[in-house]
Amino acid sequence: MSRVAACLRLIATGWALVRADALVPREVEPILPPSARLAGRALRLFAGPAARKGRPGERLARVLEREGPAAIKMGQFLSTRADIFGAAFAEDLSHLKDRLPAFPLEVAKAEVARGLGAPLDTLYARFDASIAAASLAQAHAATLLDGTPVAVKVLRPGVERQVARDSAALRLAASLAERLVPAARRLRPREFVEVVIRALDLELDLRFEAAGCAELGEAMKHDPYMRAPDVVWDGVGKRFLTLTWAPGLALSDPAALAQPGLDRKALAEAVTRGFLAQALDHGLFHADLHEGNLFVGAPIPGEGAAIVAVDYGILGRLGPAERKYLAEILYGFLNRDYPRVAAIHFDAGYVPAHQDRDAFAQALRAVGEPVFGRDASDVSMGRLLAQLFEITALFDMALRPELVLLQKTMVTVEGVARRIDPTHDLWAAADPVVRRWIARELSPAAKVRAFADEAAQAIRALARLAEAPAAPAVAVIQPRPARPLLWFLAGAVVAGLGFAAGAWLVGGPADPPAKPASAVHQPTP
Repeated sequence: MSRVAACLRLIATGWALVRADALVPREVEPILPPSARLAGRALRLFAGPAARKGRPGERLARVLEREGPAAIKMGQFLSTRADIFGAAFAEDLSHLKDRLPAFPLEVAKAEVARGLGAPLDTLYARFDASIAAASLAQAHAATLLDGTPVAVKVLRPGVERQVARDSAALRLAASLAERLVPAARRLRPREFVEVVIRALDLELDLRFEAAGCAELGEAMKHDPYMRAPDVVWDGVGKRFLTLTWAPGLALSDPAALAQPGLDRKALAEAVTRGFLAQALDHGLFHADLHEGNLFVGAPIPGEGAAIVAVDYGILGRLGPAERKYLAEILYGFLNRDYPRVAAIHFDAGYVPAHQDRDAFAQALRAVGEPVFGRDASDVSMGRLLAQLFEITALFDMALRPELVLLQKTMVTVEGVARRIDPTHDLWAAADPVVRRWIARELSPAAKVRAFADEAAQAIRALARLAEAPAAPAVAVIQPRPARPLLWFLAGAVVAGLGFAAGAWLVGGPADPPAKPASAVHQPTP
């Protein structure tokens, strides 16, 4: 997409935001500098009826829902940044809905048949109309030839072109924000946008989603908290995906929590522990755990309710260092060891080194202490998150792009668990998973294993160094900076002298003049 087209796309989106009073909302006018306040008032002259409906976050969410998949994804990621936009604004964005009218059944069937390279009835006995449609894809209920019920996900026609256009506009917007809005630089707009675009690109190849579902499904089997559907690999292509049917009802359906025998407290704990076990134990987690992607059935005697997670388009990954950071942060809060939590932030580089560690630990204590010893229903999680994010701004903590998905999912999971059980205590639910990880990874035996692994790596590195011949020393000569005009004149002079000398050598010295032929003496015989 050309820069001009991206600019036009951005202007159209900006106009939609102005009409909804979501660009410079009237509610933030008191905290703006005079110039921004004047600009906001000028823009509101063009506001439409939608500008009078709802809070700023709600108005922005409605605009983003109309702007397509990239805008929706951007809004979902922005909902994790309460430190920048405030807790109420972030909460409104977290309710973004991704729903569109379904495209025709015959188009979906043709797409799947094209991917299979064979008629539909070679794999499916039945292929029904769409049961859910979003901006990227829609889902169909179907049945395999052996009678297995399945769900088939099919990408929308032309969605790749739309995402490419939206991505170019997002990159342009991030570049302008970073250049023109100093306060936005802490958000690292360009890196933030690249995380969003990368997530979208992966969602446009459903083979990646199938692989992610299979991989995370294997990891989930180690714990009783969640399960993943099985992948029907014969029904997988770049633009379509087939999974076994998820039993039960989606948590977005009010009837799901009304099923007989359902223990809401245990269900909420399973959601929280399932996510933490994925992130800590396996470094791989489902990064879109909202109610529409979590199915729960009636409890099985002796086993409890089974939670099945669907839609594996976005997976998060944590390296060993990030997993250690997450576990130790949670462990420090559970034990109210705020100096340790502060030290971990500094050691990981999340807080700039010039900040005061003791002051940061004191600020963490101010956030954590009011939570302990109180019933979760008495704790305002919005206020707690707002205080925590205020601290990140106060101590100049910048956005870590590798933790964006983790932050987003933690906020989503906590909200889902609290809606299942309003008295849900996130810390109490996290405790067994975190302590298990700490006991396994930071125990004396684990430290011995880590030391042995590091020693083995060092020995292997020395062996490779001993086997490889030493590289010959190479002298690098840095040329002096040239003076073009001077060298041109010198070269011209040398060339001229060389040409004159060459001509003289080739021609030799001049001969004396020859006598006339008649005067030449002929010898006598």
